[in-house]
Amino acid sequence: MIKTPVPRVGIDRIALYQGGESRIDGRSDALKLSSNENPFGVPESARAAWSDAARELHRYPSADHSDLRDAIAEVHDLNPDQVICGAGSDEVISFLCQAYGGEGTEVIHTEHGFSMYRISAMASGAAPVEVPEVERQVAVDCILDGVTDRTRLVFVANPANPTGTMIDASEVNRLARALPSDVLLVLDGAYAEYVEGFDGGAALVEARDNVVMTRTFSKIYGLGGLRVGWGYGPVHVIDNLNRVRGPFNLSKVQLSVAEAAARDRNWVRRCSKENAACREWLSRSLAAVDVPSDRSSANFILARFRDEEEANACDAVFREDGILVRKVRGYKLPDCLRITVGSESDCRRVVDSVRRFREVKK
Repeated sequence: MIKTPVPRVGIDRIALYQGGESRIDGRSDALKLSSNENPFGVPESARAAWSDAARELHRYPSADHSDLRDAIAEVHDLNPDQVICGAGSDEVISFLCQAYGGEGTEVIHTEHGFSMYRISAMASGAAPVEVPEVERQVAVDCILDGVTDRTRLVFVANPANPTGTMIDASEVNRLARALPSDVLLVLDGAYAEYVEGFDGGAALVEARDNVVMTRTFSKIYGLGGLRVGWGYGPVHVIDNLNRVRGPFNLSKVQLSVAEAAARDRNWVRRCSKENAACREWLSRSLAAVDVPSDRSSANFILARFRDEEEANACDAVFREDGILVRKVRGYKLPDCLRITVGSESDCRRVVDSVRRFREVKK
């Protein structure tokens, strides 16, 4: 018998990540509201940086990302020595699991938490431990109940994906204080810019030795297609993450465009304001046709239906109307649909489609 290479134990049990759909067969005008992308695209400053960077594609990029780290630090009033950059915040999450997970360890994530926490934990050899949420919200006591002497990492998205819910600073602080000092608390702030006055956990990072914050340029900055994210943590943690990070994990284009976007604060303010207004209107309008949602602090809402059958039926009507949203059965929310908050006209299309769905059901 011919032998073939065998992967490390557990790799074959990793379920592949499923991204939001982007196509509907037979249609070229699909409205994609399945991936929480910014409907306004990218700032002009980022487009200009793209053109400038294209002139130097023959040059290797910076290995230490110093210009981008300095820009992030300047904008957010952080120490650049405590910033690490990656190919989306997903890569920073992977670094954390590589450096602090591994065989014999456990990584905690919550019931409806972002699926990359589980995937990255398993890829490192760690055992993912799922703890319950309460009414689609992270519950600190449930996390603490799941901690054992093998726990090395705890992932909490705030605001959370796919629920959009958020826990307040006092609860996050309580969690940080209660965790053992050798357990890293990772605060995933992918949607932090959509919350006015929220630092994503930066102050807590600076106050403790076992808290890390992750952020991304994929959402409010509109750079999902470029893949740039970053993390902020204690120097000793960032030093270890840089040991597992490849020296050229970000291209010159990625670094230059992200730096320009980071400095464009007017863009962030504009997009956050537009999102808040459209999100409120969308949530209120859907509730008026018997589709409730929890209060969202992100750029999407989690629309709730009576059961999975009704959620699937509404999704079918969306597709007939050329609208793509995200089914979240894989996140243990089979009776829900996650809907990105698009432009004002996008939101009106969504509500019109749900109204048609309700009329068809009568």
